[in-house]
Amino acid sequence: MDLKDPSLYINRELSWLQFNTRVLAQTRKGELPPLERLKFIAIYGTNLDEFYMVRVAGLISLYKAGIQETGPDRLTPAEQLAAIREYLHTEKQELETRYNTITAELENEGVRIRPFAELDPSLQEKLREIFYEEIYPVIIPIAIDATHPFPHLNNLSFGLAVKLQDREGNIKHGLVRIPRLLPRFLKADHTFVPIESLVEHFIGDLFPGYSEIASTPFRVTRNADLAIEEEEADDFLEMMEEGLRSRNKGQIVRLELTGDADADLVEFLNSHLHVETGDIYYYRSIPLNLGALWQIVGEKSLAHLLLPGYTPKTLPPFDKEEIFSAIEQQDSLLYHPYESFEPVVKFIQQAAADPETLAIRMTLYRVGTKSPIVKALIDAAQDGKQVTVLVELKARFDEENNLRWAKRLEEAGAHVVYGIPGLKVHAKIAQVLKRRNGQLKSYLHLATGNYNPGTAKIYTDISYFTARKDFNSDATRFFHFLTGFSAYAKLQALYMSPLQIKQKLLKLIEQEAAHGSEGHMILKANSLAHPEIIRALYKASQKGCKIDLIIRGICCLRPGVAGVSDNITVSSIIGKYLEHPRIYWFKHDEPGCYISSADLMPRNLDRRIELMTPIFEENLAERIEQILSLQLADNQLRWILQSDGNYAEVRPREGERPVNSQELLEKYVNKLYDRTRKHDSSKGSNYVKRLAEKLLKES
Repeated sequence: MDLKDPSLYINRELSWLQFNTRVLAQTRKGELPPLERLKFIAIYGTNLDEFYMVRVAGLISLYKAGIQETGPDRLTPAEQLAAIREYLHTEKQELETRYNTITAELENEGVRIRPFAELDPSLQEKLREIFYEEIYPVIIPIAIDATHPFPHLNNLSFGLAVKLQDREGNIKHGLVRIPRLLPRFLKADHTFVPIESLVEHFIGDLFPGYSEIASTPFRVTRNADLAIEEEEADDFLEMMEEGLRSRNKGQIVRLELTGDADADLVEFLNSHLHVETGDIYYYRSIPLNLGALWQIVGEKSLAHLLLPGYTPKTLPPFDKEEIFSAIEQQDSLLYHPYESFEPVVKFIQQAAADPETLAIRMTLYRVGTKSPIVKALIDAAQDGKQVTVLVELKARFDEENNLRWAKRLEEAGAHVVYGIPGLKVHAKIAQVLKRRNGQLKSYLHLATGNYNPGTAKIYTDISYFTARKDFNSDATRFFHFLTGFSAYAKLQALYMSPLQIKQKLLKLIEQEAAHGSEGHMILKANSLAHPEIIRALYKASQKGCKIDLIIRGICCLRPGVAGVSDNITVSSIIGKYLEHPRIYWFKHDEPGCYISSADLMPRNLDRRIELMTPIFEENLAERIEQILSLQLADNQLRWILQSDGNYAEVRPREGERPVNSQELLEKYVNKLYDRTRKHDSSKGSNYVKRLAEKLLKES
């Protein structure tokens, strides 16, 4: 069979929709507390917003430009748009059913999400005061007529469209904009009131002399993908700032409304917005802007309605204060969020405070709004240390935050690089150079995830610390490549895209395939869409090689096709934590285990600066292999991709032990933490290694 046959490839966008469906499916799990399930609806909604802002918006642009560009599956933009719209309109019913079920359970727990009209008089009076004191002065009533043009609506704008009548019986249309600085829900005891229901009640006060005929909440989504012509940029910082301003001017690609929206109001809105009918979504019983449900999920007084919190642990050798002595003694690997991110923060903080530190170099992609790491870098620069930072300004939806940090770092005296023309820098690396006892020493942190302590509590990721000379020499070469001119950069011990990682992975797949039925590889990533990688995996399967893929999100490979992918399984784990590491394991390779910042996508392997790190230390590689094996045994959080492109949820067979890999890893690290605290640390790191291996096998 021709391995380029389009039937062997699942469409990228439809695969992503399947992923978000698996997120939504978590809301059906009755064993989860109700607020935990509401959290998955918030995640579903936030995911869908970004999907429309970027992926659907891109397809609409291609379609309108008459471009018939297709992927390996050969679906045209028009065909993809039709399939996406049908999928999402069908899924609306399941979304509303899940939301109604969860809110009914919350009612039993004394937590209510109710419109203003359904509140008892005492609560209504309380909210009336809040309206006049805190909302009325802020919201903006807007008349629409010959002298009042339809206003510009920013991306994800939310408000009310209103139809009014004056004393002479003339019909008027208007809007009420609800600014984002106002809370999405107003809280009274444990009752959460959608703000639009309160504003709707007081429409008459906002348009005095007019009576309300109809009103409807609405929300718009714009094309939010930035198009930056880097080669033409004299000042890249200024161009990015202009690009961010233009994000709110992109084409409107989606209109969301309530299910009982007045037909005349919908026609009025769309006469100005010009949204395709298929991109208008009516919701009967759920509030617009599902991502705002985080406000309720995050209510501290309701924490008992979530899964019990987990406190990440700091294990030997990083339970001691001095990070760098520990790194000198041995290579170390952390698996977040089970193991604390604090050693990574201390790596930079201690370097910044140490007079022996000469230089700190690192890449920043998504660091968060209150980053202790960036603050430490600023302190180091102000202290006269050489601080070099690559701040990737093209990190989608973190551009504004990264711009702010870049300016702060520059003001402190750091050397800031804004990226590489034509390429995103997605590598996760930090290097510290010290002069100790008259010698220059280098220390390195390499990771699969961002330098963000916030997301490190909810994303699973791997951190790797080392003082290896070959890795540090490559790190120095890597940073010289970022800050200087280099037409060709190749590393010796590490692997860098776009020139090395894809080629290395293709070679590793081919080498493992040569072992036939004795061959085995496990590839764990967020997404798999690169046609060359997929074809290489198909060829390996045809030779009898066993291939286990753990792909959380998009997977364009079609498993289970006779004679092509019989030996390939594709699993997806969806649970309490977002599975984020990229791990590539090969049974017959030496070292056999690699961690990377790169997913198996064209953008990562062909158009980004990424790093892949071989794990040479045997006990660390074995630990990673055991974690992968545990995830492949999961029968609580795992889904299996079928050859038809749908996913089947894995459940324990009769008499089979339930295996929740995330829960077991929490228990494993807790046990390891308790055991190491009970024993004298003089037993040394070998004791800790043996104990870690023993407990992980028990799990």
